[in-house]
Amino acid sequence: MTSLDLAELLFPDVTMTPEAVEALYPLRLLPEGAKVTRLAPSPTGFVHFGTLFPAFVSERLAHQSGGVFYLRIEDTDSLRYVPGAEQDLIDTLSYYGIHFDEGPGTGEKDDAYGPYWQSKRRDIYHVFAKQLVREGKAYPYFPTDAEMSALKQVNKKEENKTKDWAAEAQAAKAAQEARRTAWIDTAEAAVAAGRPFVLYICADGDGEKKVFFTDLIKGKLEFPENDEDFVLLKSDGIPTYHFAHAIDDHLMGTTTVVRGEEWLPSLPKHLQLFRYLGFKPPKYLHIAQLMRMEGNSKKKLSKRDRGAALADYKAMGYPRLSVIEYVFTLLNSNYEEWRRGNGNKSWEEFPFSVKKMSVSGALFDFDKLNDVSKNVISRMTAEEVYAGVLDWAKTYDEEFAALLLAQPEMAKAAFAIGRGGNKPRKDLTVWADAKEYMGFFFDSLYRIQEPYPDAFQKSDIRAALEAFMASYDPNDDQQTWFDKIKEIAAALGFAPDMKVYKASPEAYKGHIGDVSMFLRVAVTGKMNAPDLYAVMQILGKDTTFSRMQHVIQTILS
Repeated sequence: MTSLDLAELLFPDVTMTPEAVEALYPLRLLPEGAKVTRLAPSPTGFVHFGTLFPAFVSERLAHQSGGVFYLRIEDTDSLRYVPGAEQDLIDTLSYYGIHFDEGPGTGEKDDAYGPYWQSKRRDIYHVFAKQLVREGKAYPYFPTDAEMSALKQVNKKEENKTKDWAAEAQAAKAAQEARRTAWIDTAEAAVAAGRPFVLYICADGDGEKKVFFTDLIKGKLEFPENDEDFVLLKSDGIPTYHFAHAIDDHLMGTTTVVRGEEWLPSLPKHLQLFRYLGFKPPKYLHIAQLMRMEGNSKKKLSKRDRGAALADYKAMGYPRLSVIEYVFTLLNSNYEEWRRGNGNKSWEEFPFSVKKMSVSGALFDFDKLNDVSKNVISRMTAEEVYAGVLDWAKTYDEEFAALLLAQPEMAKAAFAIGRGGNKPRKDLTVWADAKEYMGFFFDSLYRIQEPYPDAFQKSDIRAALEAFMASYDPNDDQQTWFDKIKEIAAALGFAPDMKVYKASPEAYKGHIGDVSMFLRVAVTGKMNAPDLYAVMQILGKDTTFSRMQHVIQTILS
């Protein structure tokens, strides 16, 4: 039996040629230098924080060059498929500003170079599989029931490993040689009996020789040539990741593939497969794994780690922009410098460069994320902060959301305190901080959270509050307001100036800061709060005085 006869025996219903398939996918008419990139996830129901890395890199490479960024769903692994996961992924990435030009969820462009679901492209894969058999580059193997069971346990995640499913490593080569010729005497009878087959590539590599490749991040690399006959089609006719991605990337015009470095060991297989198919391989960019610190060691960020699930960031209250900005600080070493000089520009205006990406990988750090988030929120307007907090609270704190909706102007005024200018306040790290930060503005949330220190006499605190109420005029400007507090401090034996107090602290009961603290605790319930003058202006004289009277009657009497 010739290879031509074998191809017809295995694929009798495949009448289309590779040339006819390619005619359905014409070359893209794009500007010179434009890149076509893709995100090709498996719908497993878990959107990892690390998904943002290849997504943003691919999106930036395409859109900064005037190219195309598309979504392809690699759903051929039925063991890991979770219904609805692809829509969750689309919605999650859209929330973080990642939008696709083609693929699921893009309307009329859903089928531009599709289908974009690998499960719907089975016939296409079989066309190229038949051609490889015709050319003697692939062969069938009819596995036993035990081998069939073992094969079904192999999923996409494991396909990049070199372990042979039919035998342990020591016997892999012998098993491979046996498979290569087994079909000669058995194929016709096996097909007639309806037995399923697995299609293998007939590798022509020499493991003692090297294949050279230049990765866009890692530079020049060398690997042993691939001499392993890996699976192209599983027994159910579904392709492996290796086979499907090569065909899809070619037909869809992919110029640049961004993926994790865990796929580097499979690169020789993929280069061999592109050569067999007669396709020009895309350029590859392998991103190092996202790491975290565990003691003094670095560990891969796994699904079980805090911060791994992308959905958690919204629940924790991180603004979407904070997460985006943080990712870019990890992706490009010069992003923070650019941000300092371009405070009002969108991240989309940043000149992203592959050359600025780390070869060794990024280190996930919540402290760094929090610093970035504080800066992001500090640059927002009061209206933007109000909208962000309200949106978060509607889902995660309905009681607080109701208060914000009932008194929007007061809430916006509270968020406006210390906002703007060269050194804006950085009180908020996440939206969830807002309730603790400014909740005292609402009467239902006001309470004395921090009692007065025992070092001060109640009589002095009471006298300070009473004197303040006697002198307070809401029409005073801030300097006049503060001068009156200094006068009260001096009258009660507290230093009206910090320099004076530091020169001879033993001569005073305390200093002006202590007297201000007496007022602050009474009005806000805490020792640390936004600018007290602004707080009183927003609350008004009646509320300010009623809180002071409450403290006098319940705490200082």
